[in-house]
Order: sequence, then C-alpha cells, then structure tokens
Amino acid sequence: MSVVAIDGPSGVGKSSTAKEVARRLGFQYLDTGAMYRAMAWLCLNRGVTDPVDVLEQVRGADLEISLSPDEFFVSVDDIDVTEDIRGADVSANVQTVSGVVDAREELIDMQRTYIAAAPEGIVVEGRDITTVVAPDADVRILMTARDEVRVARRAKEVHGNADAEAIAATQDLVTGRDAKDSATTSFLEAADGVYTLDTSDIDFDQVVETVLQLVKDSQ
Repeated sequence: MSVVAIDGPSGVGKSSTAKEVARRLGFQYLDTGAMYRAMAWLCLNRGVTDPVDVLEQVRGADLEISLSPDEFFVSVDDIDVTEDIRGADVSANVQTVSGVVDAREELIDMQRTYIAAAPEGIVVEGRDITTVVAPDADVRILMTARDEVRVARRAKEVHGNADAEAIAATQDLVTGRDAKDSATTSFLEAADGVYTLDTSDIDFDQVVETVLQLVKDSQ
C-alpha cells in the first residue's frame, strides 16, 4: 500500500492535483481540510467557540467523508455539508477547530485510520500530512506558489474571475488563514525529505505528471 502526502497553503492546487493523481493511480483520496471545515461548520451552526466545547463537538459528531476522487462528499450527523463547508463563513472559522490541539488530535487519529485502511493506496492532502499525519509516507510533497498567483486562483474559484475587486475580496481570506494556521502547523516550508513543487508557472497537467513521476520513482 502506497501513501502520497501533499501539503501546501491555499491556492496551490492541492485538491485538484490530489484527486487527479488518485484517479490515475486507482488510489483513494482523502481531503483532510474538508474534515476541519466540516467540524468548523458544525461549531459555527451551533454557536460553539470555547475550546472545551469545540472538542466535545468533534468527539460527538458523526463525521463521514468520501474517499473517492470522483464521488466526493462530506456529511455531519447525516447532513450533507459538501457544498456548505466551502462558504466564506466556514473558511473564516476553520481555526476555531484547527487551533484546538485536542480537537486536532482527534481528527488526526481519524485521518490515520483512513490511511491505514486503504486497500491499494491513498493520496492525502492537507497542511500537516508530510510532517504530522503521515511523516513516513512513500511520497511527501509540499506544493507552493507565489502569493499573487494563489490569490488569483482562489478569486477565480470563489468569485468566478480575478479582477481587482475579486482579488481584494480574496486577499485576506487566503493570506489571513495561512497566517492563522501557521501558528499551529508548519506548511510554508518543506521539512527534510519533502519535495517542493512550485506550481506558479506550470500548468495542471505538468503538476500531475510531476507527482506521478515522484510516485513511480518511489516504487
């Protein structure tokens, strides 16, 4: 069983790359960020912000996440939140969960369980996969891109374009979350043994082919 771990900040193309690599290899796909978002959605909807209460929500929630790159979904207590967790309000409140150490450990344990149960292989993407969740993964990659490139990509994703207004509306969402998450997770610089893949000036197919070659070289 092979594990491909991909980390990186917002807007570098982690999700699209990880899904396509999983498809090509016939592997499962795990979006760990969606797990944090789902729990942030739950806490936001229940008005929970206190760390003790956040931990209680995480421990008590029935969180289900698809491991298919083609039929992805996330549900919390039998409620499909696949679309809801991508909202700006959830993005702005992910730190409510990710910043609580014990809640983070609960989710990391779940992630490791998914990884261990993968029958053939799994591509896992997030912000602490190469260093914390799966430091012994067969392939460990840190995807990066210049800040202006990342913001433009996320603006297109959220607003449908990357004009000046969309860029301004997206700037804090991207860089602000990076600043918050970097307080608890190291994902802006590659750890020893982690391959740095800068996606600023290469297209999607080139990114995917680079990852596939790294997987091939590891076998």
